[in-house]
Amino acid sequence: MNRPLLFLDVDGPLNPYAAKPEKRPDGYTTIRVPQDGGTHEEGRSLTTRQRPLRVWLNPEHGRFLLRLGFELCWATTWMGDTNRWIAPVLGLPELPFVYFGNVLLQERPDGVHWKTGPLVDYANGRPFAWVDDEQSELDQTYVSAHHHGAGLLHHVNPRVGLRESDFHTLVGFARSLDSSRTSS
Repeated sequence: MNRPLLFLDVDGPLNPYAAKPEKRPDGYTTIRVPQDGGTHEEGRSLTTRQRPLRVWLNPEHGRFLLRLGFELCWATTWMGDTNRWIAPVLGLPELPFVYFGNVLLQERPDGVHWKTGPLVDYANGRPFAWVDDEQSELDQTYVSAHHHGAGLLHHVNPRVGLRESDFHTLVGFARSLDSSRTSS
């Protein structure tokens, strides 16, 4: 049987972007990621140079994630760039990512997060956990109605990022799947 999927967002869970900007959290390192200059509709550059994006990452998170027993998959606006900038700092191999295409950052009229539908489609019935800082009850309702496997939507506070208790929650979810497999 396949391992459950773990959909990982970067900003919030791995990069506690909402932490006090003047104090990097203990155990975290800082990387600076160049940002592409925005362009106006006619293609003119809005800025000639933007400051690099400050990202805080805890290198220990990679080791913890690899031990969870999930198949890891990026579920972030970073998409493929995550393997270039984030994975090496965390000591993670190149991971698959969900390609969000034309739904990227597009608000839905029903209030469901724009990632939710693509994640359910990607999982295709496989059990999954989704670690993010933006899910709501509407997303849980959508997953319950449209996903034919177990689904855990785990909210992480973007002020603190992933904590030991979050890893315990994920281990508990994975164990619950193992016990339901052996009892069926």
